Amino acid sequence: MKYLKYLIQFIIVVVLFLVFKILGPTQSSYLGGKLFEIIGPFFRSKKLIYSNIKKAKPNINSEDLKKIVKLMWNNYGRIFAEYTFIKDFRNGKLKKNIKIEGEENLQKIIKENKQVIFISAHFSNFELMAMYLDKSGINLSALYRPLNNIFLNKIMENVRKKYICKNQIKKGIGGLREMINLNKNNFSTALMIDQRVSEGISSNFFNQKALTTTIPAQLVKKFNLPIIPIYIERIESINFKITINKPIFFSKEETTQYITDELNKIIETMILKNPEQWIWSHNRWK
Repeated sequence: MKYLKYLIQFIIVVVLFLVFKILGPTQSSYLGGKLFEIIGPFFRSKKLIYSNIKKAKPNINSEDLKKIVKLMWNNYGRIFAEYTFIKDFRNGKLKKNIKIEGEENLQKIIKENKQVIFISAHFSNFELMAMYLDKSGINLSALYRPLNNIFLNKIMENVRKKYICKNQIKKGIGGLREMINLNKNNFSTALMIDQRVSEGISSNFFNQKALTTTIPAQLVKKFNLPIIPIYIERIESINFKITINKPIFFSKEETTQYITDELNKIIETMILKNPEQWIWSHNRWK
């Protein structure tokens, strides 16, 4: 029964991608946003989403709360539609739709052939981070979580390896070993650190404990690497700005807990800048 459900989902997604291809990027992004405004609430608990937002913004009023949720689903739908055009964001006519702030920080890494850890969270169209870094000439590996739907996951893995970052590392123990081996060969790492992970540690996130990945801290302590936070925001429609921050240097003597707590603070600041562009629908504080 599970595989039948996955197959039906696969067929629906393929049909939608064909429609998006016909409509073009701007109209498809708009349509995807409106579609998810309607169907999104049927798949995730409104109570959970409201609870999550109130953890970050405890004094938020009802009107602003509903606005954030609506725009969150809109952004979610836009991301879905924009997968159809990820090739154009990398090499085609849509590459001009991505503006970069802090390009000098990236160029310094490239010029000095430095190895770093890039961190971010599921903001805006989050896939653009690894795509831009890989395209810029960074030796990069990107950590990702496979989709539950085995049919859709094959498509997604192909898209990611072909147009986002060829060195895709699956989350898990095996993936961590692969990542460490690449790090030993002067590869940098890009990963999102905002999702709940069972193998993580409890860290403050908006003043409440949340299981958080320790991979950045482990890489810092093992390879003495700097961390570069990256923030991606949707400016309007299919226009984006990627902000590449200056490197943060932690001492190898710092504890895993301290490094992880500090990185969570950075993500909090990014989320509060445009809360409607972060995905609030996950059970982050479970």
